[in-house]
Amino acid sequence: MRLGVTHRWNVSVAEARKIQDGLRSQWVGEDRFGKIRTVAGLDAAFVLTGSQAFQSGPNRWLALREANRAVAAVVVYKYPEMEEVERACAVVRLHFPYVPGFLSFREIPALLAALRKLRTEPDLIFCDGQGYAHPRRMGLATHLGIVLDRPTIGCAKSILIGNHGPLGQEHGEWAPLVDGAETIGAALRTRFAVKPVYISQGNKVSLAAAVRLSLSVCDGRRIPRPTRDADHYVSEMKRELLKCK
Repeated sequence: MRLGVTHRWNVSVAEARKIQDGLRSQWVGEDRFGKIRTVAGLDAAFVLTGSQAFQSGPNRWLALREANRAVAAVVVYKYPEMEEVERACAVVRLHFPYVPGFLSFREIPALLAALRKLRTEPDLIFCDGQGYAHPRRMGLATHLGIVLDRPTIGCAKSILIGNHGPLGQEHGEWAPLVDGAETIGAALRTRFAVKPVYISQGNKVSLAAAVRLSLSVCDGRRIPRPTRDADHYVSEMKRELLKCK
């Protein structure tokens, strides 16, 4: 899969912040996609043998040398039938510590490695994480969408930033997720009376389209199928990896 933007991933937190700020100018918050024939769900997990929390000085690099790895999974479907087409996974060494707001620097290298294994290039990607609903408007789905120059949607299980008003109990009800005066996403009810998921634009998708497309890949469960299946797949791969240790 060809990249639209390239940059280094093994960087300091200060450099990562500069990269996020620089990518903001390339974000597209409106619909820039044609007919969607395939969609994909992405997720990542971590195999950690030591602390990945950010520490200053040499302790940070000591933690990184402890063979910590990221496991990424992608599942592709024919759309709108939602018939699985293929799946792929990848395992890569972690080169960035855990720092709130910079998750994309930990996950995306592994996600790109999994995406490169695909025979099918998905027209739309659902990410298990935030997109525009991020303190610097550069969550995982947005960062990945800009790097790939491809439509992406963030589908998170919890709120990172922002708040929303009352939300109806019926399937399909949604309320704007706001940060100050700006709408940054949506709290979406995907099943009657269950806790909502939090949808935000990744790249090249409007918020209205992100909500509509997320509902179109729901199958009666709280979590939309693409990210749910990717989560299950990456958990399987992580268990297999741990067995081999």
